[in-house]
Amino acid sequence: MANDTETNFFADALERLDTAAAYAQIHDEALERLKYPKASINVSVPVRMDDGSLRIFQGYRVRHSDVRGPGKGGIRYHPEATLDEVKTLSLWMTCKCAVVDIPFGGAKGGVMVNPKELSRLELERLSREFISRIAEFIGPETDIPAPDVYTNSMIMGWMMDEYSRIVGRRSPAVITGKPIPLGGSLGRETATGRGGYICLKELERRHGWSPEEMTVAIQGFGNAGQAVARLLHADGYRIVALSDSQGGIHRKDGFDVPSVVRTKNESRRLEAVYCDGSVCETVEADTISNEDLLELDVDILIPAALGNVITEDNAGRVKARTVLELANGPMTSKADDQIDRSRTLVIPDILGNAGGVTVSYYEWLQSRSGDYWTEERVHERLQAKMATEFNRVYAAMEERGTDMRTAAYALALDRIGAAVESMGTSHYFGGGS
Repeated sequence: MANDTETNFFADALERLDTAAAYAQIHDEALERLKYPKASINVSVPVRMDDGSLRIFQGYRVRHSDVRGPGKGGIRYHPEATLDEVKTLSLWMTCKCAVVDIPFGGAKGGVMVNPKELSRLELERLSREFISRIAEFIGPETDIPAPDVYTNSMIMGWMMDEYSRIVGRRSPAVITGKPIPLGGSLGRETATGRGGYICLKELERRHGWSPEEMTVAIQGFGNAGQAVARLLHADGYRIVALSDSQGGIHRKDGFDVPSVVRTKNESRRLEAVYCDGSVCETVEADTISNEDLLELDVDILIPAALGNVITEDNAGRVKARTVLELANGPMTSKADDQIDRSRTLVIPDILGNAGGVTVSYYEWLQSRSGDYWTEERVHERLQAKMATEFNRVYAAMEERGTDMRTAAYALALDRIGAAVESMGTSHYFGGGS
């Protein structure tokens, strides 16, 4: 990313805060505090490569706010990860945790690396070295990392193990998204997609949709995209378009999602297939670009890949009646302005993809107590939490006369503002209202 883009990324997030503040009950001081991360760390991460050479990678961790609880947020490995991007993502995490009303603040981390270029041993050395560099910055009661773009449960296991070695005691609560045998939570792997699915089911209940008549396009077919696709397909929704980083496939009659998932995970290729037992055959489908997928005439569009894919340049061509944001920041604020809200309802990322951090919270509780839950219990609690907060945001949208994104941010600001004001603002200390 160019520096201008980085600066605009954070400025874009602050613009949304200012817009939502007009609909929220938050003191100016509390709002001002949200515009500055509490703390950040920038580290160099030396890694001895398999060929004996040494490479230095840049790493970051930002704790945006801990006024409602410890910082919480993922660690991403990406060649374009920057401090400004991580700072923006940490701000979104603060708002996301407040929207679903869990006792965490926001944090985020990243390493500027293309993990696809590293061997597995190099990846482990990088992960352990990064944690060793930020070990004093994180902790089970301070700042709790999790997986994000191009990181996974095994990487989280390495990080937890390294942190435990450094502090001299096993500390499973320092990291969430861990492998199940190392203290991870059942249901965590699919939680982001399931949380988005619950939002859509609440919308279905409100609008009286017939799932068999609804068409869906999903950009991004990683964990979140696959999870929501499986759940919607099982309910009868017609998944007509799917894509990954290499491109997409489109079929008006829809895809057999379990077959496509199986082929994708076995071969790393997104293919239009139908499987019967161990035999899979190709079905007729069109190829489609990631850009064109966003402009399909479908009932539901789900951006589940990277950020900034819907901009002011293409927002006017988005035809979907509902957009569920499973990616972080897939739509810019200028794109928001161009979306026809009379035609398109946007379920914003800070609500739509909050299932992941919600189950991360459940994992943190389990790791701290040593009492591990069944998958059924995790799903039941996620269902109750996401349905409750979705309906609170929807009600706020109607009561405050705004769009759903602004309503979600306003609800988050109400909750964050209440926490700040409980410790006193200028109104309490005699400096004015």
